[in-house]
Amino acid sequence: MSKIVSKENKLCMCCMKEHEVKTVRIIDDNIYKGVDIKYPAFYYYCENADEYYNDENQLSENDLSMKNEYRKKVGLLTSKEIISIREKYNISQTDLCILLGWGGKTITRYEGHQVQDMAHDSILRKIRDDAEWFLNLLEKSKDMISEDYYVRYRDNAAMVLENERDTYLKKAIISNYAAYFYKPYYSGNRRLSLETVVDVINYIVNENKEKDIFMSRMLKLLWYIDTLSYKKRGHSITGLIYQARPNGILPILYECLIDLDGISYEEIEIGEGIGYKLISTGFKEYNNLTEDDKKIIDKILSTFKNISNELLLKRIKEESAYKGTNVIEIVSFELSENLSVN
Repeated sequence: MSKIVSKENKLCMCCMKEHEVKTVRIIDDNIYKGVDIKYPAFYYYCENADEYYNDENQLSENDLSMKNEYRKKVGLLTSKEIISIREKYNISQTDLCILLGWGGKTITRYEGHQVQDMAHDSILRKIRDDAEWFLNLLEKSKDMISEDYYVRYRDNAAMVLENERDTYLKKAIISNYAAYFYKPYYSGNRRLSLETVVDVINYIVNENKEKDIFMSRMLKLLWYIDTLSYKKRGHSITGLIYQARPNGILPILYECLIDLDGISYEEIEIGEGIGYKLISTGFKEYNNLTEDDKKIIDKILSTFKNISNELLLKRIKEESAYKGTNVIEIVSFELSENLSVN
């Protein structure tokens, strides 16, 4: 089936007469490297001869369309996706080849009609997804690139790295949680949602009636919130996994949570150490929390409203879940039945 894209009165190169020539889009098929490919192709249509024909530009574009569909089918980056890698770092084709140690025209060919092999595709994906690796390659290639372009590429990549910091942080946290995803007694029957963690923290900061709330206190409240949710509903709210530690029951990689995008804080000197005072972002939409979630959070906030951090820690250490778990071991949500909060 063909679809008319445009019409134009011009000299038809099929019948060699001037008349309305239609540009049509059809789904063509071909076999490329032993793979059957269906792809969108563009042709001119001559009604006088009832025939489709191409000019050189259409032939080139149709060939690229076929090869991109092949790339998609076998799991390779398309030419546009390869171009987007360069655009991400604002780097030239030649200089990207220098960074990767490839021939000077390799990227030019991959952005066109030459299909890359799996090995080169993996390298392109890595440089796309890892701005830190790009910076390392750039540093090693510093002497082969002009100083002006080196500075430009470095600054662009540093900006990309900063913008994607939250993505890298989330990947690091999730990778450490992966081993527990299918152990519901540790995960609280909930897959980790860092977006929900951010919402819970911001909800507490915004709704908390205390003057200040520090991250050290927040972490203890998170355990009570998830455990009360599990006790009442059979699942936690956040999916965080908790360890018994000398200073309470805390999430795995708890020190990383404060750096998640969407959480605001300031560092406060406390004696010889540093405390992290959480600050309201002013954003009060909690898309990842249900009304029942909020009721559980409100219950915990109300219960511990007038309890100091020292007494809160003492309360945790008196819970059956803490007493029944060795230090550094993962705390099972199955121990929530005897939670002191109802």
